[in-house]
Amino acid sequence: MQFKSLAVPLCILSLTLSGCASKYVDPEQYSGFLKDYSVLKEEKSPSGGAVMRWIEPSVDVRQFTSVYVEPSQLYPKPQPTAKIPQSTLNGITQYYDQTLKNAFSSALPLASGPGPGVLVVRPAITAASAKTKGLRPYEVIPIALVAAGISAATGIRDQDTTLATEAAFLDGRNNTVVAQVVRMGAGADLDNSAQVLKANDFKAVLDVWAKDMVTSYQQLKTK
Repeated sequence: MQFKSLAVPLCILSLTLSGCASKYVDPEQYSGFLKDYSVLKEEKSPSGGAVMRWIEPSVDVRQFTSVYVEPSQLYPKPQPTAKIPQSTLNGITQYYDQTLKNAFSSALPLASGPGPGVLVVRPAITAASAKTKGLRPYEVIPIALVAAGISAATGIRDQDTTLATEAAFLDGRNNTVVAQVVRMGAGADLDNSAQVLKANDFKAVLDVWAKDMVTSYQQLKTK
């Protein structure tokens, strides 16, 4: 299923500061990166964020003695634009990789690849194809940029930015999926529609995602 219009119509209709990034990802917005979305349920992350999540009920995470973080993907593969250049896309995935490794290394030794006793983290930054009502269609918009089109005269921000991720967690012994998560989060506000998006605009939300993943693992380990 294609990742459709991630939150753009919702944000334009609501024109609120809190609406976009706090919502659960709608099933029609799933990218197709994960193998089975039917098992996902609405949950709250350790930091209180809205997530769609599934954890294999019988999984014993204490079996994992190390973790391997696969290089994060941009899925579906986006087309860079003047607004979101390739350097920004590269910077986002590179930072996501590093922050995931930093976070998980506090709980488990890092492995160099999958294998027995290895928890495999397979992350993706998902993309969206969208158009804004009344304006020309956008190109395929990488990393689910939400262009709210809010006028500066309203006293609110010119543009909101939203990032979305999907991640699978696998048993490195047999490649069995033991958990999945889908969520979105807010990036930095842009001053105006001409501002070029940078990887730094999303570092804070990527940090939160990584921390939540590790905290969820630690909570399961203590059960």
